[in-house]
Amino acid sequence: MERDTVLPCAGPVVNTYVAPGLHLLIDMHGAKNLRDQALIERALREAATACGATILDVKLHSFGEGAGITGVAILAESHISIHTWPETGFAAIDIFMCGGCDPHRAMPVLEAAFTPGRTSLSAHKRGEDLR
Repeated sequence: MERDTVLPCAGPVVNTYVAPGLHLLIDMHGAKNLRDQALIERALREAATACGATILDVKLHSFGEGAGITGVAILAESHISIHTWPETGFAAIDIFMCGGCDPHRAMPVLEAAFTPGRTSLSAHKRGEDLR
């Protein structure tokens, strides 16, 4: 395999360089619905679909009555993960997508699901130094 050949997350071998993906780190403050496991799963699935991603699986774990939830949507194009702290109204979400998917398209879905008072987002291009 040539050094500049990169395998997209889902698809055929491409003989031109493409950065592996974009990684969004999202902090939601004053968020709601952070104990609702069914809503969180639905939000992860709808967010992935909005980005154009292929959902392989969704795994969630509740830490018990009144406690937070941690989970991940496993995607052919990478993942969306969430960790919630309902006692403080905080959710940490990260979205990593490669290929033709746009992780920014998840934001309206996630903001509608969790209605945060304030959201901060940082975007990181991953793999730019592979050349």
